[in-house]
Formats: sequence, C-alpha cells, structure tokens
Amino acid sequence: MFDRSRRNLAHWFALSMGGILFAFAGVGYCLNVEEQLRFFDDELFSQSKAFAAKTQYSLYQSQWQNQRSQTPIENGASLNGGLVYARWYDANKQLVQFIGSSDAKQLTVKPGFKTIRVLSSSNQSSSKTTWVRQITLPVLQGKVLIGYFQTAAPMDSLRGSLNQARLFLTLGVPVTFGVIGITGWFLGELAMRPSLRAYQQLQRFTADASHELRTPVATVLSNAQVALMPPEDPSEQRFRLQKIAETAKSMSTLINNLLFLSRHDGSLTETISKPVNLNELLRSLVQEWTVQALAQSLNFSVQLPEQPVMLQVDVNLLKQAVINLLSNAFKYTPTGGKVELRLFTQSYRAVIQIKDNGIGIPPTDLPHIFDRFYRVDTVRSRQTGGFGLGLAIAQQIVQGYGGQITVESILGQGSTFQINLPAFKHLNWESS
Repeated sequence: MFDRSRRNLAHWFALSMGGILFAFAGVGYCLNVEEQLRFFDDELFSQSKAFAAKTQYSLYQSQWQNQRSQTPIENGASLNGGLVYARWYDANKQLVQFIGSSDAKQLTVKPGFKTIRVLSSSNQSSSKTTWVRQITLPVLQGKVLIGYFQTAAPMDSLRGSLNQARLFLTLGVPVTFGVIGITGWFLGELAMRPSLRAYQQLQRFTADASHELRTPVATVLSNAQVALMPPEDPSEQRFRLQKIAETAKSMSTLINNLLFLSRHDGSLTETISKPVNLNELLRSLVQEWTVQALAQSLNFSVQLPEQPVMLQVDVNLLKQAVINLLSNAFKYTPTGGKVELRLFTQSYRAVIQIKDNGIGIPPTDLPHIFDRFYRVDTVRSRQTGGFGLGLAIAQQIVQGYGGQITVESILGQGSTFQINLPAFKHLNWESS
C-alpha cells in the first residue's frame, strides 16, 4: 500500500514539475528566438544603412541616378558584411539596379523585415537552400518617396545558434525530467515515512492492545463459566466473582490508559493548565507513599526546597506522571531498599528526581522502556500487575508541557528517573 502511494506521489510530482519544466523551456526558447532575431535585425539594419550610404542618389527624370551619372556598379560598390544582395527600386516599385541576385523585377513586399528561402546553385546538378533575412526600406527625398532599397543577409549563424538551443532542450529536458522523477521517488519516501511509522506504530499498538485484552477477557469468561455452575462451595463462587471484578477493574484501567494516550497524543491543549506550586503538589503525595513504603518495608525519603517552584500545568496530569514513576520505583525495589524523591531547580527549570536502589534496567532495554506495552523480560512481567503503559503516559504528559523525562540505570544497583519542566522565570532560583 505504501509503495503504491509512494509511486503515485513520485508520478504526480514528476508530471507536475515536468509540465512546469516544459512550459518554462518553451517560453524560454521563444524568448531566446525573439531576442536573437531582434539582435540579428539590428545588425542587418546597420549593415543596410552602411551599404546604402556608399551610394548616394537623387531623383532625376523619375529615375535613380548618382550625382555623377554613374550606376552603383560603375561606382565600385560591392556587398560586404555578409549581405546576399542589394536592390534599388523606383517609386513605382520597378527594379532599377541590383548587386547579387535579381530575381524580383517588381517589388511586391511591404517595407520591413521578412524571412525568405532562396535557392543557390553550387553546380549544375545540385542546389542549396538558404534562409535569409530581408529588409526593405523606403527612400525619401525630403518628404517625397523616390524609391526603395532592399537587401538581405543569410541566417546561417542565427539558425546555428537556435539549433544548438534546440539540441540542448532536446537532451536537457528529458534528462531533467528523469532527475525530477528520481527526486520525486526519494521525496515520496520522505513524505511517506511519518505515515509509515504511524501505521507501523498503530499495527504494533493494536496487536499489543489485543494481546493485553485477550488474557483478562479469557479470565473473565472462565471464571464466569465456573460461577454459573451449581456451587458446591459458596466461598469458591465468591472467589470467582471477586476474580471477575478484579479483572474487569484491570481492563477498565487499561482502556482508560489507552484512551488517554489516543486523546492526548502529542498535545495537551485541551487540558486545563494553571499556576501550580510543585512543592505542594509533591507534599500531597508524600503521606500516601509513606504508608506504602511502610507496608513494603522500604525507606522512602523526600527532599523539597523551601522556596515555591511554580509551573503552568494541569495538576492531575502532572500528579499522574509522578505517581507512575513512584509506582515503578516501589514495584521494582526489593524489601529493605530505598526510594528517594527530590525536587530542585536548575537553569530556570524544575527538576523532579525519583531514585531507587532496586533491580535496575539492562542497558539493552533502556532505549525502549518508554515504548507502549514494553516490559523488560523476566523481571517486569505481568506478575507485577502492570501493562507497560505507565512510563509511556508519564513521558507523554511531560513532553506535552515542553519538558523532558530521562533515565539512568545500572542493572542490580537501581534507577534514576528525572523530569525536567520549564518553570516561571520571575522567581529567585538557587540551583542545586
């Protein structure tokens, strides 16, 4: 599916960019032709004026004659500057004199520029086609039209330049189109990468969620079937019903966690944030977790600063993130171990640190512990009662408020989780 989408993206990118390329190439070629033709016409006009200046004529008895009654040929005029021919016509458009070709005895074209094709014989058996640019100029004596002057120059240089431009476009445009197609293929891969990653995460998430729900559903079903049988022992039936209730509660917790992760994926804009004193928030957790530490025979210590540490957060969400970390620390610290909760400020950031001397995390598992449904093998199993979502939820909450959660751990020696959150800058900090 993603390969087909990638091909479609590359296809449409190549078509759109190729269409733009062809359009610009066509416009560029037309502008180039127009510019070179204008330059060629300017050169031809200058040459025509220079050649005509060599033969000065006046009107005498309605015919063209020079002032010494000599023709231009007798006057020694010759073509130069690459001109093909020069022709003089009287006011009635009749040919009077010429140098070079004299095919047109009668002037039939209007004054101005014109591109024509002429045949020149190289020998008796073959002839060569030449394209020339012709200019026809009216000649005035005062305000009276006395005749016309016509000359032409070969367009070999112009046609050669345009042939080179066409060759460049013929070769360059397909090559560029191919480069665009290859670029579109790689850009399509880059564009599809987030979608592919999201799709893979969704597949993994769905598989994990289905796997997690399969076990409690099977437990509920089996206990319900046993409970429906005629009870031989009322206490056994009660035990089955209690098991069903515990499993349903566990499933409810899992579903609530999944809903939280899906609703607030990457954003906490819908939550209610307000200024919160982090000292008071953590103190509200101390009593509950002190009781838990006594029940597990753990040494639980708390270090909080005297000055208030203010944050703009949702109290319940941040409390949930801290509870998730404390729950992990208490869960994986053996009897007689130590759990420490610290709060301090550092570079205008509030730092919550939860440290234990429990079982620790293997180095190979550290990069994955914030992944959803991830558990460290053998030790962090379902026997602990977790689903592998606590750290993912904590990370999502912290990142939603522009913070960062990190972990350092040594296998068999303990772990240290640290939450860094941006705090209000108007307070006087004492960095630890």
